[in-house]
Amino acid sequence: MADAQTGRIRLDKWLWASRFYKTRGLAQAAIDAGHVSLNGDRAKPAHAVKVGDRVGLRLNQLEYALTIRAVSDKRGSATIARELYEESAESIARREERLLQLKAEHATFPYSEGRPTKKARREIDRYRRVD
Repeated sequence: MADAQTGRIRLDKWLWASRFYKTRGLAQAAIDAGHVSLNGDRAKPAHAVKVGDRVGLRLNQLEYALTIRAVSDKRGSATIARELYEESAESIARREERLLQLKAEHATFPYSEGRPTKKARREIDRYRRVD
């Protein structure tokens, strides 16, 4: 529960309220796995966060560098959640660069071609039979 006087809240609850994780359990698991750092140090799920703290987050092969702008213990809409943090310009640039790398990696393996046509199967058979 958020402490109204000090403006502090548990780290796992803040990550859940800011919509980085779908459940608090997933947020706790990510913190325990070391994917979340608080002010440059490894944190625990129950660690209290306040406005101005820096959160480092690894999520789905992407890294975020966030500064907490507000605390909330309630999960609201995405627009409200976006107001809880500020991402640095450097972090946004690194994340976009990483997204381009991931897209390039997946572009080299075209899975969307589907099943080969009869003509393509004949060409494959002809290629395999060449000795």
